[in-house]
Amino acid sequence: TYNVATALRQPGSSGKPFIYATGFTKGYTPGTLLMDVKTEYPAGDPTKPNATYVPENYDGKYRGPLQLRFALGNSINTVAVKMTALAGLREIMTNGFNAGISTWEPTDANIRDVGLSLALGGREVKLLELTSAYGVFATGGVRNDPVAILKVADNKGKTIFEYRPVSGRRVFSEEVSFLVSHILSDNNARKDVFGEVNSLIISGHTVAAKTGTTDKKRDNWTLGYAQNRMGGVCVAAPDNTGM
Repeated sequence: TYNVATALRQPGSSGKPFIYATGFTKGYTPGTLLMDVKTEYPAGDPTKPNATYVPENYDGKYRGPLQLRFALGNSINTVAVKMTALAGLREIMTNGFNAGISTWEPTDANIRDVGLSLALGGREVKLLELTSAYGVFATGGVRNDPVAILKVADNKGKTIFEYRPVSGRRVFSEEVSFLVSHILSDNNARKDVFGEVNSLIISGHTVAAKTGTTDKKRDNWTLGYAQNRMGGVCVAAPDNTGM
């Protein structure tokens, strides 16, 4: 049986909030301007010294100067890669790992293997872990480990096990978490790509949400949260075919 919740899949753009959050810890703000233009980076392959990495946007357009609020809201790939380079790959992966993404462990080998492609989903993750990691933004920057079983009792009602809450650990400041959540819940920040009316709007609720899509729509992600609710979904074929 294929379990998409625990399988390793490429997350597309759904890891970008951790990139921008790391940038915000370094003094960048939602109003910071970066250029959405075609940009070439060294591929980092010693066997191909002249090879380059050229990220492209989902819609194939370039918008020029763009505030980070609209770059994250509209999931602009060129700016996300620039933010990855500016914020630092090791710092980003460390924050993601501390938030609960086990495959982002910031070892030298992992950093070398993924490079700047981390911004566009170049390192596989588990839906369960990524959803739990998003909870860091919902709680104001504090990581709480997911819990599946709250209580176990025998047939006489005697408690055999009961979960006792423990203090979480801080990953991001309340201020940085607020900025990310505010952007992800701002429909104006994403309307250029997603449209004024889109499926991320839930009437009567303020919802922070982010999508992710890989090549040929092999993996289609949406993660979102509102106050005390957190959810994540990945639609993907077990054989990795496009949809």
